[in-house]
Amino acid sequence: MTLQATPPEPMVYVVDDDASVRAALEDLLASVGLQVRAFASTGEFMAHPRGEAPGCLVLDVRMPGQSGMDFQRQMAERGIALPVVFITGHGDIAMGVEAMKNGAIEFLTKPFRDQDLLDAIHAGIGKDRERLREAAQLAELRARWESLSAGEQDVARLVVTGLLNKQIAAQLGISEITVKVRRGHAMRKMQAPSLADLVRLTARLGF
Repeated sequence: MTLQATPPEPMVYVVDDDASVRAALEDLLASVGLQVRAFASTGEFMAHPRGEAPGCLVLDVRMPGQSGMDFQRQMAERGIALPVVFITGHGDIAMGVEAMKNGAIEFLTKPFRDQDLLDAIHAGIGKDRERLREAAQLAELRARWESLSAGEQDVARLVVTGLLNKQIAAQLGISEITVKVRRGHAMRKMQAPSLADLVRLTARLGF
């Protein structure tokens, strides 16, 4: 019997320049069993290695140096896909609207209810867990595609366009029997029981 690896525990990252706020949030999150790492600046956060565990980033809006809002705008280009929960003592409606448009889970103004923050963090972790699950599925699908030979890939690309075997044979300059063989191999390697399944899987790969 094969033992499945235990999924990594979620991690909450807190970035706030106020040491007392960091300490309070660490205590709150630890009290409900969440792992937490706290940082005084976005620079400190960036210098800290992050694993593959699902997570959430609790980010203060205004900090010396780079603000939380500026950092959120740069996250995508830095390869950071963590869901963001903003906390601020100086927020306004315009900031909140911009943050949410940029994908923030929540924008909480201090003082906020602990439960509101916890609910937002759990929502963020759930969203990140789903992102990681989809990324793993896509990586597995790409590996299946790469297991096809070049000829099988050529046939599969044309099969999903709706061409008949004889049309594919004519276009590729091969026999219809060869098309049937390569088509069968491609569907088996892609784990596609039907043409509809193959179309769906290759669509996920962008074909």
